[in-house]
Amino acid sequence: MSEGNMSRRGLLRNGALIGGLAAFGGALQTSPAAASSTSAIPRAAAQSTAGVVDIPNKYNVPFSVADDELFVFAANFKPFELGGNDDGREAHRYFDAVFGDAIRAKFPNMKVKYATWDYPIRYEDIAKAGRVPDLILEDPRLRIDRDLEPLGWTQDITALLQGAGIDLTTLNVGSVEQVKSRSDGGLYGVPLWIDESLLFYNKLIFDKFGVRYPTAGSTYDDVYKLAQKLTRQVGIDHYKGYMQHPDNYLAMNQLGLYPFVPGSSEQPAPEDVKVNLTSSEWKTVANNLHRFLMIPRNNFTTVDDFFKGDMSFPGHLAMAVNNLSKLNAYALSSYYVEEDDAEQFAEWAKSVKIGVTSMPVLSRGSKTIYQPDTRAAFIPPQSKLQDQALDVVKYLVSEEMQTRISSYGMKAVLKTDAVVNAFGTAIPELAAVDTSAVYWGENAVIKNYQNTEYWDIPLYKVFRQHVLKDGMDVNSSLLVTETQDIPDYIKAQVARGLTW
Repeated sequence: MSEGNMSRRGLLRNGALIGGLAAFGGALQTSPAAASSTSAIPRAAAQSTAGVVDIPNKYNVPFSVADDELFVFAANFKPFELGGNDDGREAHRYFDAVFGDAIRAKFPNMKVKYATWDYPIRYEDIAKAGRVPDLILEDPRLRIDRDLEPLGWTQDITALLQGAGIDLTTLNVGSVEQVKSRSDGGLYGVPLWIDESLLFYNKLIFDKFGVRYPTAGSTYDDVYKLAQKLTRQVGIDHYKGYMQHPDNYLAMNQLGLYPFVPGSSEQPAPEDVKVNLTSSEWKTVANNLHRFLMIPRNNFTTVDDFFKGDMSFPGHLAMAVNNLSKLNAYALSSYYVEEDDAEQFAEWAKSVKIGVTSMPVLSRGSKTIYQPDTRAAFIPPQSKLQDQALDVVKYLVSEEMQTRISSYGMKAVLKTDAVVNAFGTAIPELAAVDTSAVYWGENAVIKNYQNTEYWDIPLYKVFRQHVLKDGMDVNSSLLVTETQDIPDYIKAQVARGLTW
């Protein structure tokens, strides 16, 4: 795609992909939306004797929240963001369709004010204004320590959940443990849904070369053989066999390995943070992926090569491990594709016939997939509407709402027959795709995280720097990352005044 044909957000997304970072799909805004409140009742009618806090922002867009409005803020899930900052529109279509409309119908007397990062406001704008959100929808794996804790917006909600009758034992175990692993011995949030990782495959390439499709439960050994067969040149057409993001592969590994070594405190001093990437288990995991990266002319660029990504031509990658939100985008769902990108996506789709199955497993008979890419709900301690926020959270993990979430193409954290059977029913573009693998298997559960503090360490050094650029072997790469790169990174962050 030329820069002239890509939207502003598309340009930003593509720039991140060139760097090898994973990105998520987005939502289509079909018509200009008013830049006013998304409250349950019109903004003028929502005014009362309650105070109103203005939140200044870099866009100079008027934005305010009343004391009696439940302020919901969402971040780090692309479908929430897309559609905003184009002709002054706020991005709320996805939230309203999946969550907001249902919340307002369930709680007709509740006033809901919604915003998403970064248009028109960001975390720093909210913090400066002093009107803390009552409910935050966020990525617990990366953002508790990076954003929420530094702002003082976390609290152990274990007692609140017990009092409200919210039973975490019914939810996805991997998601609950992931939130706990970042919660300093307590529980800061409640998991809501998973942007699950799946194995995408282009049926056109498999059919062209007479190769059988991968199936649920295929091992990495199985898929490696397919990748070798399908990495080939035909005339001027080069086909890559397989892409899997190496950073995500390590961070969300299927053995539940945690890079940090348990110490004597949940919040150790930076100099006491220790990591271990050189155990036999870490070496096994890393070497498993290394062989794919070493297939001649299957060089890693981005998993979005499956559709277009960095390759010169669309539809020239046979297989890629990618997220559910991307499946919805590649299927051309209007909820997951930016309006300005829709025409280009439709053109690329002509070169791809989507197949999707479970991501590869480490051994025959295993059903363990990645640790979950979870989004969770957080109730900051500063909220004066905690009871209302807790009511909403309880509703969001009910079978009714989990079924709704599943119907819009996300994997729910509650797995019942009703939830599973509802998957994708609100996304008509998925009707032609076999999505039975979405709920296949079990997410890996993170282990040995007690008495640790999570730092956003540079795992990209292992593969994208030391293997792919420096030409190191895997064991050397793990050793250098553990003993040099990560300690140096932590020291540098401390010097900048950061503590995550």
